[in-house]
Amino acid sequence: MNPPDFALKAMNAGHRLLIKLTGGKIGHSAMGMPVVELTTTGRKSGEPRTVLLTAPVHGDGRYVVVASRGGDDKHPAWFLNLRANPEVQVAVQGGDRVPMRARIASTDERAELWPRIAGEYRNYAGYQRSTEREIPLVHLEPKT
Repeated sequence: MNPPDFALKAMNAGHRLLIKLTGGKIGHSAMGMPVVELTTTGRKSGEPRTVLLTAPVHGDGRYVVVASRGGDDKHPAWFLNLRANPEVQVAVQGGDRVPMRARIASTDERAELWPRIAGEYRNYAGYQRSTEREIPLVHLEPKT
């Protein structure tokens, strides 16, 4: 059984609280991955929507995040939002939000990245086994 929306929101709120209570000493990384704060524009509301996500691939100010939603059959709301409007903001380790552009990985990019991600972080492999949808990977790239 996949987590309901309220559970995912509660986990995110708990994560934010942990970062706040520890003054950022705990919570900016998880399982060896940096945690990024991704802000999208709500596709229906037009309001900013922020979520904390791990980035299994990162470097040079670029990040790849996984639209797993815990292996659910539905895409996460943040993915639907950035698909509708790829202009996003990303903050890392409590830093300022930086304007970035989200880009869904191509079939070839995913074929290259997925084995690396699922091999190093087994939870993602388990999420993919839990659903029939292909879990998208999203590049978060500096605006040029």
